[in-house]
Amino acid sequence: MKDILFISPNNARKIYQNLSTKYSAIEPPTWALLLSQSCRSKGYSVSILDCLAENLSIEEAYSRIIDLNPKIICFVVYGQNVNAGTTNMSGATELSNFLKQKGLMQPICFIGSHVQALPIDTLRNEKSIDVTFCNEGVYSLWNFLKLEKYEEEDLKKIKGIAFRAKNEIIINEPEQIVPQDRMDIDLPGYAWDLLPKKNKPLDLYRSPMWHAEYDQNKRSPYAALQTSLGCQFKCDFCMINIINRNDNDEVGVSSNYNKMRYWSTDFIIKEFTKLYNYGVRTIRIVDEMFLLNPKYYKPLCEQLKKLNKDDELRMWAYSRIDTVKRPEILRLVRSAGIKWLCLGIESGNKDIRLEVSKGKFEDVDVRKIVKQIHEADIEIMANYIFGLPGDDHESMKNTYELSKELCTSGWNTYAAMALPGSRLYKLALQKNYKLPENYEGYSFHSYNTQPLPTDALEPHEILSYRDKCYKDYHNHKNFLQRIEKKYGRKAAENIIEMSKVNLKRKIIEDAQNNK
Repeated sequence: MKDILFISPNNARKIYQNLSTKYSAIEPPTWALLLSQSCRSKGYSVSILDCLAENLSIEEAYSRIIDLNPKIICFVVYGQNVNAGTTNMSGATELSNFLKQKGLMQPICFIGSHVQALPIDTLRNEKSIDVTFCNEGVYSLWNFLKLEKYEEEDLKKIKGIAFRAKNEIIINEPEQIVPQDRMDIDLPGYAWDLLPKKNKPLDLYRSPMWHAEYDQNKRSPYAALQTSLGCQFKCDFCMINIINRNDNDEVGVSSNYNKMRYWSTDFIIKEFTKLYNYGVRTIRIVDEMFLLNPKYYKPLCEQLKKLNKDDELRMWAYSRIDTVKRPEILRLVRSAGIKWLCLGIESGNKDIRLEVSKGKFEDVDVRKIVKQIHEADIEIMANYIFGLPGDDHESMKNTYELSKELCTSGWNTYAAMALPGSRLYKLALQKNYKLPENYEGYSFHSYNTQPLPTDALEPHEILSYRDKCYKDYHNHKNFLQRIEKKYGRKAAENIIEMSKVNLKRKIIEDAQNNK
């Protein structure tokens, strides 16, 4: 019997539609790995069941859970994109409902961004969930594991949880997050050995197509890890800081908890070395703001440069466009094996960009920054958002035209959405905007996706333009020529083939039917 089983759910088909069979990424469950190692450091026995990586059905997952017979079942519901904590609730609750129907008596707990943002609402709507953890859950989880009984008086003693007691939902006082000086100690790495595999470590995981240079053979084995947690900024559309929650508000707002914490360089380089020794070369650095604080990223890049002596590493990291202005920094980053930077350009309209980032976004020459990055032999995955407050047809067109001019090797555009945990979500509640009808509706790729409107645009107009631009960009002559020059004709052909996958959209169908 295991003390605790961490479950990573599977609902890729519902989220990514036909992209799920071949093109969507399968990422290691980063937080399940961190929490597993944290619990093992306190002497508890742990297992991970990754339903996505093994493509398990509900019945297969149930059978595995019965065999493992854990004392506690904990769903860890995050994902590879910021919205995935909510969208993955679909597969998680489907399985938790099935477990309750089968009569499992173990407490079923949920940790993840959706339950952190909406702990009371989640328990009110999901009767199969017994306990939710209201922030990252490290200390709450340790204290929960100490319990011999799970009765109301016992649960009331655990800070940082919400739970159902008879007909009442109780949310306890907050628990602290792991402080900076305890990061290496209380979050001591990743339980890589608990992940499933086919022939070698991490071979059931695959990177996004662009990260693998649009080559299917380079996508596995694949790993993702963090060198820091959180973000110091307060962007309205983002919910990344919800893990830092330290209050009991019924609707948590990520920008209220902006905070960053770091592991030490020596500690993190050991994790990279483990992955390297496993044979993993394709790695995502998950940090929301990797290239922000030189005190942390410069010594780490210097150590990674030694590991990358043969330039084998193929890594990517996030950066804002206003934090990569110095060529010497870009040279160091490239020598460390970081061959892609994921930039949040967001909008071609400076005023819109500054508004959603609350003035914390330094106004820079985007064209100059992109040119410098390309000159450093680093490719760019450029992220844009259509439908931000203030957007209209003209501003969206200007953003798209800018993206074609920049001609980056990666292109991704979202339709602005009220993600639970973001300030846009709370504003949407206040303005009575239509929100998604189910968890999958929070996925940017799903059939049921439901973006926000603007004063000038309806959600279906924003989404329709986004999907049109996706196809247009990935078949654009200048873009394909860039890809072929950099990665070869086969890579360009793979992109053309990928762009043929059509995503069905309910709100677009409804709009067409109502004409």
